[in-house]
Amino acid sequence: MKKIIVLLVPILFAMGCTKDLSTLNNDPKKPLSVTSASLFTKAQHNLVDILTSANVNRNVFRLIEQQWQETTYIDESQYDFNTRTIPDNLWDIFYRDVLNNFEASRKTMAVDVTDATQRQNDIAILDIMEVYTWHYIVTTYGNVPYSNALNIDNSFPKYDDALTIYADLLKRLDTDIAALTIGKESLGNADAIYAGDVTQWKKFANSLKLKLAITVSDANPTLAKTAAESAVASGVFTANTDNAKFPYVSATPNTNPVWVDLIQSGRLDFVAASTIIDKMNALADPRLPLYFTKDPSGGYSGGTPGVSSAYPNFSHTAITTTAPAFPGNILDYSEVQFLVAEAAARGYNVGSTAALSYSNAITASILDWGGTAAAATAYLAQPNVAYVTAAGDYKEKIGTQKWIAFYNRGIDAWVDQRRLDFPALEAAEDALSGFPVRFTYPVKEQNVNNTNRLAAAAAIGGDVVETKLFFDKF
Repeated sequence: MKKIIVLLVPILFAMGCTKDLSTLNNDPKKPLSVTSASLFTKAQHNLVDILTSANVNRNVFRLIEQQWQETTYIDESQYDFNTRTIPDNLWDIFYRDVLNNFEASRKTMAVDVTDATQRQNDIAILDIMEVYTWHYIVTTYGNVPYSNALNIDNSFPKYDDALTIYADLLKRLDTDIAALTIGKESLGNADAIYAGDVTQWKKFANSLKLKLAITVSDANPTLAKTAAESAVASGVFTANTDNAKFPYVSATPNTNPVWVDLIQSGRLDFVAASTIIDKMNALADPRLPLYFTKDPSGGYSGGTPGVSSAYPNFSHTAITTTAPAFPGNILDYSEVQFLVAEAAARGYNVGSTAALSYSNAITASILDWGGTAAAATAYLAQPNVAYVTAAGDYKEKIGTQKWIAFYNRGIDAWVDQRRLDFPALEAAEDALSGFPVRFTYPVKEQNVNNTNRLAAAAAIGGDVVETKLFFDKF
């Protein structure tokens, strides 16, 4: 007993000499502060994860756009977005997990980034990512909390007009582009997409500006034309080497979400959808084996949207897309060329023709997926693919091919398919609603912020999935 007391005396003496006893409560495994860089990385990661995910509690856009069909549980294919609370989950992730982390990073940059020019670059890149996030929120829900959002002291934020938000997003991009200083430091490795390459971020920002401009082209043609022409003149993507891809790795937790949702979880929940398979079969599209596996008969087939489809009977998403390190693609050269093609078709001065950029877009998609230039040339030579001879007006030509190129990017396919109305997708079998052209506001908004939600619902024409949003004019 005496030995124990003797041993304890130095420890108690040392504790008595400690001036700040509060440090004894610090958990050495949890940092007391978080850097702006780590907050940025987390927000960027969360954003790409939700856009890439195949989890039907969060991301059902491959099903809506009839790229995939479910095998057993077909609620989401039939547009059950109420009991499944998918709109709530997506809203939470965009606001809480993405925007809140970006904003926390912005505030911390004022403290831990001491070089003024680097801080300016960091904030500009961060804001570009925020604008990108707002694009999806507004095109998914319509009027949303924006000017009063992300303020923890305001539990009842008002909803802003979606078209007004969009105009402000374009202004923000102009400010960000002007703020970027090429040749100076920025986020470095905290930026998983471009490793802080300011030149690439300037191209990305101009390409995003073009994307937003074309998205709003039917709602505000004057704004769209000015912004699109400015973006192209300033410098958009010019090759697949510019593509904005998040580099997932083979080690968890930084793996491809599709691998997590399908392979790691051991789930056999999806097959190809007949809609995209039938279209690609009809066009002899060289991307078929790059997008899908063969079915038991040696061909390519898909399940009917909304109908339970036995997993062994149909094609599945290609093995490459389920690899743990398959990257998350958020903006690419193919998409930019489709945007330029549409701008040219609308009469904008973008230094190209609709036919040329349309062909460039398709070629870029085929090459990016691992196809060959010869395959792209042969595909474009078909009368039902070539811009001059393919069926329909520019919206049908571009809309159809862009939808095919947007495979595995379901939310982007959804935005443009609603806006261009091509391809004309039929509602799923036994659908619980009309074809969804927006998500309803979260249930929690009805419970907590219902006065503002009701005003927003009335302003857009009703809080139902069939209400067309501001950019979906025709």
